[in-house]
Amino acid sequence: MIKVGIIGATGYAGAELARLLLQRDDAEIVWYGSRSYVGEDFSFIYRNVAHLTGEPCRDDDMEKLSEIADVIFTATPQGFCASQVTEEILSRTKIIDLSADFRIKDVDVYEQWYKLKHSTPQFLPEAVYGLPEINREKIRKARLVANPGCYPTCSFLTLYPMVKEGLIDTNTIIIDAKSGTSGAGRSAKVPSLYCEVNESIKPYGVASHRHTPEIEEQLSYAAGKPVTISFTPHLVPMNRGILATAYATLTRPVTAEDVKAAYDKYYQDEYFIRVMKQGMVPQTRWVEGSNFVDIAFQIDPRTNRLVMMGAIDNMVKGAAGQAMQNMNLMFGLPENTGLKQIAVFP
Repeated sequence: MIKVGIIGATGYAGAELARLLLQRDDAEIVWYGSRSYVGEDFSFIYRNVAHLTGEPCRDDDMEKLSEIADVIFTATPQGFCASQVTEEILSRTKIIDLSADFRIKDVDVYEQWYKLKHSTPQFLPEAVYGLPEINREKIRKARLVANPGCYPTCSFLTLYPMVKEGLIDTNTIIIDAKSGTSGAGRSAKVPSLYCEVNESIKPYGVASHRHTPEIEEQLSYAAGKPVTISFTPHLVPMNRGILATAYATLTRPVTAEDVKAAYDKYYQDEYFIRVMKQGMVPQTRWVEGSNFVDIAFQIDPRTNRLVMMGAIDNMVKGAAGQAMQNMNLMFGLPENTGLKQIAVFP
């Protein structure tokens, strides 16, 4: 039995972790950490888990939690995990951080984009970027995993084989992405209110979204050289889902068979990645509630560009599901343990 602690359990990502973990027979949640709801029963806050747990919410004492948990998930704002983690804690337990604290290796880049002073940069070299399809073997041995952001997960997986195989010019990458409102978190904000979001769509973080350097860093590793992108996210009036459409100039003439072969080279054995048949396009409704990634592409011969499309559930593969996928690897379990849920439709 894996003893699990969740700090930030009452945010959307933390609650999604609880939903997934409570369906497992090999894991026990021993700590629902929530600074806002200390003493209140978790199932009173999230009635979807009524009768599945009677545990109250506790504080965010990582030191104390590390003495009883085999793994700690920190579904917290940027800065928290970095301010709490110590060598002593990591000697006792594993940590999967859902914030950006350990995703970006260059501390100066992190501090520039997140406007925070990094508290523990000494742990950056050992932190493993938790994208299982790319860093599987490193994750197995890790004690500190930086769970990727939702936009970076969808964008990177959609582009990775094309960048790795040199089929696209990395200087021409444009990513246009749309997300449901759960990506903004659970705390009350005027831009996330129903009347502000419903019947509308808007770009935000234009040329300044803080997931940009994370996407660029990972694509740079794949390309073997620095990559700079144009990234524009949009907020759409739905609860869940991310759809990313990426555009880039082709480096040489290719056929649809060539492109499909490149995707298959990297993804044909990946349980969670579904490369679609030619002519199909991904839709968020076919991944909602699941850990799957749907990817499609279209060659545009008129402009000599490749259009690459990907869809994920931002709360599952973009957050909690991927975090649990990482946990499975860290504990030597089949990667899809507890993650075989099929998308909910309608």
